[in-house]
Amino acid sequence: MATKTTVVSAATLAVLVAATAVSACTPRAEGPAPAAERFFAALSTGNTAAAADLSDAPTDAREALNAAWAGLQASHLDTQSLGSKYIEDIGAVSYRYTWHLPKNRTWTYDGQLKMARYEGHWQVRWSTTDVHPRLGEHQTFALRADPPRRAAVNEVGGTDVLAPGYLYHYMLDASRAGGYLISTAHAVIDALHPFDDTLGDPQRLAEQASSLGKPMDLITLRTDDNNRVAPAIGNLPGVVITPQAELLPTDDHFAPALISQVKKAVIDQLDGQAGWRVVAVNQNDVDVAVLHEVEPSPAASVSISLDRPVQNAAQRAVDNQSRQAMIVAIKPSTGEILAVAQNAAADAVGPLATTGLYPPGSTFKMVTAGAALERDLATPNTLLGCPGEVDIGHRTIPNYGGFDLGVVSMARAFASSCNTTFAELASKLPPRGLTQEASQYGMGLDYQVDGISTVTGSVPPTVDLTERTEDGFGQGKVLASPFGMALVAATVAAGKTPVPKLIEGRSTAITGDTTPISQKVIDDLRPMMRLVVTNGTGKEIAECGAVYGKTGEAEFPGGSHAWFAGYRGDMAFASLIVGGGSSEYAVRMTKFMFNSLPGDYLT
Repeated sequence: MATKTTVVSAATLAVLVAATAVSACTPRAEGPAPAAERFFAALSTGNTAAAADLSDAPTDAREALNAAWAGLQASHLDTQSLGSKYIEDIGAVSYRYTWHLPKNRTWTYDGQLKMARYEGHWQVRWSTTDVHPRLGEHQTFALRADPPRRAAVNEVGGTDVLAPGYLYHYMLDASRAGGYLISTAHAVIDALHPFDDTLGDPQRLAEQASSLGKPMDLITLRTDDNNRVAPAIGNLPGVVITPQAELLPTDDHFAPALISQVKKAVIDQLDGQAGWRVVAVNQNDVDVAVLHEVEPSPAASVSISLDRPVQNAAQRAVDNQSRQAMIVAIKPSTGEILAVAQNAAADAVGPLATTGLYPPGSTFKMVTAGAALERDLATPNTLLGCPGEVDIGHRTIPNYGGFDLGVVSMARAFASSCNTTFAELASKLPPRGLTQEASQYGMGLDYQVDGISTVTGSVPPTVDLTERTEDGFGQGKVLASPFGMALVAATVAAGKTPVPKLIEGRSTAITGDTTPISQKVIDDLRPMMRLVVTNGTGKEIAECGAVYGKTGEAEFPGGSHAWFAGYRGDMAFASLIVGGGSSEYAVRMTKFMFNSLPGDYLT
């Protein structure tokens, strides 16, 4: 077979060699990645003008990028190129944007930057999808907060005592009312008169609203009251009603003085973590799509130790009194405050149940008896004198009504509340004897209980014999609050002073001597306190179960306070009627509380 031979001239060969050499030295055309990287670098520093100039529509791009930064309130942006592709003069570069937003929030997403080559140079083909793949034309970002529902506060039984709700603030805007201002003012005064009778006449109200130059504050109403008022005036020209989120009591009669303190203590704990959204908005600032969403994280509810059955029973008991009346109840085993009840007369003065100081009268004989037992001055069976009166130092000490029991055991003197007996015992104590003994019952210590203001009392040491004898039966310089006497009773019940607490999870700081009481004293005091109820000054409450207590009548110029303190089962209490006279009235008030409790409560 013949072979075909092609003959190439020398000139042709030279051209081919030259062409091959040129092809080998010319670099491959550059893709869109470097141009995109320059765009990302400018955008990440917030230099929107430089980034926009790398696009084919600098004005539109700059406006859109500025709007994105502003809408997100971003502090900075991290950008990352994830790869590129192109065919001839059209390409795309994948990106990952991580926006850093207020409150340490971040938002990360992926998208594609459209690219095009013009006259050999790559540029960004501007589109809003270069900012986010789901962003439409004439749209931008907006950052929205989604506050969580505020948590509630509940009592130990689980029912809410504070719950999120709304108050409604009323204003009168004269400029909105216009020519209807006088007629609106008439209607406003009529509708709000039951809540505020100081608004004056319509002409004066209209003049005040006109002179302010801004809406005039009128009143803030709760939901029930707003539901009555809003239908009457809510749609009138110039009336502006603004709902305000608030934490509100579920029952205005449930420990109002204490609940207001609890609210201040826990309010910052109830808000939880707000959620947030990034939305796409159109040119009218109307949301058109949710681009990213983080759900709010509500806070856990807060529990307090108040027990609704005890609080309600105590409240009903004090509400039967016309004079200032208070009851405090504490759970000896845990220190949980179960009830703090005051009637309206006490509420008008302040938190008297936990901070009011009064001479405790014969309820303080729990401390005096304890001091005598601890120092071996007597035992419950020691025979002691209980004359109608006794002279000690420069003071004549009488028994209430002048009764004379002659010589009796200390237990009987305690049950019958012999002032003369305990004055004699106190006279034999050292100057700090009662002070030291009282501290073992929590009296005189400072307890920083979150959510409530408390003062236990004061038992100052004294070298004055007369003062010391008067202190021995709760007169003299000794002062106590119902809270303090409830702690004394709780100490006897528990065998040690419990640490009072109100808000679950909050610790109580204690200042003062916390030396515990001896078991010997506890074992001797308990039967003495039981005798008070079974066959002593507190026998009117004997039908209420195994109650241990001590009555007290504390004299002051012009009258006396009625006291009763003690415990039943795992509930210690102190009851006080200010100026109430005989202790029997405090015993009856306590009995009313027990009779209002569920059967055998905490026994």
